[in-house]
Amino acid sequence: MLDQFALSQAFGLLFSSFDPWIWVIPGLLIGLVFGSIPGLQISMAMAVFLPVTFGMDFLQAMLFLTAIFTGGAYGGGVTAILMNIPGSSSSIATAFDGYPMARQGKHNEALGLGLAASVVGSFIGYILLLLLIGPMAALVLKIGPMEMVVVVLWGLTLIATLNDGNVAKGLFAGFLGLLLSQIGMSTTGIMRTTVGNPHLLDGIPAVPAMIGIFAASELLRLRGSSYLVTDEAQRDISLRKILAGVAETFRYPAVLLRGSLIGAGIGAIPGVGSSVANLVSYGEARRTSRTPEAFGKGAPEGVIAAESANSSSEGGSMTALLALGIPGGAATAVLLAAFSFHNIIGGPSFIRNQTDVVYSIILGNLGQVLLLAVVGLLMLRVLGMVVRVPLAYLVPSVLAMCAWGGYGITGTIAGPLTVAAFALLGWLMRRNAYPVAATVIGLLLGRMMEGELVRTLQISNNQPMTYLLERPIALVLAIAMLAVLVGAPSLKALRARKARRAGQ
Repeated sequence: MLDQFALSQAFGLLFSSFDPWIWVIPGLLIGLVFGSIPGLQISMAMAVFLPVTFGMDFLQAMLFLTAIFTGGAYGGGVTAILMNIPGSSSSIATAFDGYPMARQGKHNEALGLGLAASVVGSFIGYILLLLLIGPMAALVLKIGPMEMVVVVLWGLTLIATLNDGNVAKGLFAGFLGLLLSQIGMSTTGIMRTTVGNPHLLDGIPAVPAMIGIFAASELLRLRGSSYLVTDEAQRDISLRKILAGVAETFRYPAVLLRGSLIGAGIGAIPGVGSSVANLVSYGEARRTSRTPEAFGKGAPEGVIAAESANSSSEGGSMTALLALGIPGGAATAVLLAAFSFHNIIGGPSFIRNQTDVVYSIILGNLGQVLLLAVVGLLMLRVLGMVVRVPLAYLVPSVLAMCAWGGYGITGTIAGPLTVAAFALLGWLMRRNAYPVAATVIGLLLGRMMEGELVRTLQISNNQPMTYLLERPIALVLAIAMLAVLVGAPSLKALRARKARRAGQ
């Protein structure tokens, strides 16, 4: 239940003066820029601008840093749509259908879909956080490695669906990603397949690999073309078409709501977050769609499912920070540093003793989401101009940015070399009709899966199935996953039979 007195105090903190809002729009713009540049992570932007908050009061600092968080989450989706370059791992699934829409000259509509889904997803995520922060915090405390194994396994099931033409190729690409994730020091301290190279001790850096296999390989494939959008009549940036995409989002309320709920739920799990949420949401949208064959070819539902989930996961990720004082990822770790500087300790005592401040942070984030709708719409007219840049100029400049982003992540030559190696791998895979996304999913989730599985085996004394029966949350998640995997195909077959009967 909401504390009405604390809620009224929170409104007073936010709206008694304009001071808390001064840095919100600059924060959104910083997030949009950092999110749209390959290799520049949201957490990196927040860390760079953390010293700026030292002269602010606590609420102003929180609104500025979370505005960067909010803007960055959407910025990554813009480049995923326009250039097949996910700005972060949370935007991978956005590229699956957003980029095909852009190549078909529907970039305006795709950008509108992404903006509306992001705004609605973020809004739902923070509303749930406001209403359920207490119960959600108690639930997070009960989540252990077994629950995380089930959630990550759910994300990995998407691999099998990424190549309609040849499922075997999809599975092979995913298995390749899982193998690559095992390079380096294992969770138990064993060195594997490093071939004596010290740069591989920490494994393959995931972000440079993702930049190479998605962005650089696509740019190599585009050689010989003149523009991203071949039809000159479709290269215009049209506010009317962007707004048409915004309106189209609400034609899929079930996809929008399901993606938002999945994002908020998975985002609350420390260490998992939006990287898994957008994949699970995309997979569920595809499984339940009446036209699953359209996914991967420019289906609006794919963009909506991915963007609503990765945006709503922001609210979920704030749960552990506010209620438990535990950062769920790199971005919330920066927020925790800001907490420390202002002598604030998150946790039950923070919620109990400073409820008005907690409410003001959440309400401030809801306000940011509404501002994102306006700022994002204005920025799209600038960011969307990339389709009008000749590829002769765009390709070399973006490739340079990819190499620079790889170096920025690792701080060594290993970053650019990883980008180059995975660019070649991605080009070969695309040429032979292997889904590069499946390899990235395997690479991202394989390492996470291994660590959680090892911890599960240690806790359960090598009896994981017995331990599963003792974990009600994990058991419910596992049953739900199996029901979706087994039930969705049967439901589709039933719908197809009904459609055939109706047509006879």
